[in-house]
Amino acid sequence: MTTADGIVGQGNPAPEATGKVKAFLRLVMIEHSVFALPFAYIAALTAMFQVDGTVHWGTLLLVTVCMVGLRTFAMAANRIIDREIDARNPRTAGRELVTGAVSVRSAWTGAGIALAVFLGSAALLNPLCLALAPVAVIPMVVYPYGKRFTNFPHAILGLAQAMGPVGAWLAVTGEWSGDAVILGLAVGVWIGGFDLIFACQDVAADRAEGVKSVPARFGVPAALWGARGAHVVTTGLLVWYALATGAGAFFWAGLAVVVAAFLYEHTIVKPHDLSRLNRAFFTVNGFIGIALFVCAVLDLAVRGLTV
Repeated sequence: MTTADGIVGQGNPAPEATGKVKAFLRLVMIEHSVFALPFAYIAALTAMFQVDGTVHWGTLLLVTVCMVGLRTFAMAANRIIDREIDARNPRTAGRELVTGAVSVRSAWTGAGIALAVFLGSAALLNPLCLALAPVAVIPMVVYPYGKRFTNFPHAILGLAQAMGPVGAWLAVTGEWSGDAVILGLAVGVWIGGFDLIFACQDVAADRAEGVKSVPARFGVPAALWGARGAHVVTTGLLVWYALATGAGAFFWAGLAVVVAAFLYEHTIVKPHDLSRLNRAFFTVNGFIGIALFVCAVLDLAVRGLTV
């Protein structure tokens, strides 16, 4: 009996630890890495095509680890910094730090591990990536504070996300590239635009708590028009990127799909009807990244990229 009790007792910590890890992954919404990763891959693969026409799988793996590590740190820091605001917003009151499913200490531990993974992966890539890694961290921490001092925190988020493709290109070449900057700007403006849409659902809570955003300051219709404008600019930047990199028919087809997705997204979200906002935010934007990535890979393969 004593032995059996001991075995059971020894077995308890593992499920408990697993539960904490799962709760942390829910906290940082790890599955939403799908938004930024495809564009980092497009940048990395295009750079590889320009360098020697060959996919370098080790570098691509490190780019993946860097992206997921930095995004995990950013989300954990965001949730920690915003936990008191989240507790007073009905939409976010069920988040893990508010309910106690994840402790603040555990969240900081997870954030620290993710940051170490990011910095370690950057160090393995090349000296320039390591030197610039702290620069990439800054907007990730500034963003959650942004809603306390500016009506345009969406721009800070866009800047943070724009660094992904630029960093992926640097990981491959170790050199600065105007093409990467164009793609990074496209991603930043795109994500800033759909953050305008996402923020529309929190207007009442944000105004009550003094949280700043474009919808809270200027209203939902203005925010949706801002998002439309941002996505027009995104389209223009992607066209510029395609021309700058000599993209072929498959990439242009992917860009046509992106434009169609933008049009659909802005059709289903209206100032007086936000009921399909989550479909626009999660489904459509996830589809945009994956669709353009698939088309970009096909285009590079046709043009001679080899594995």
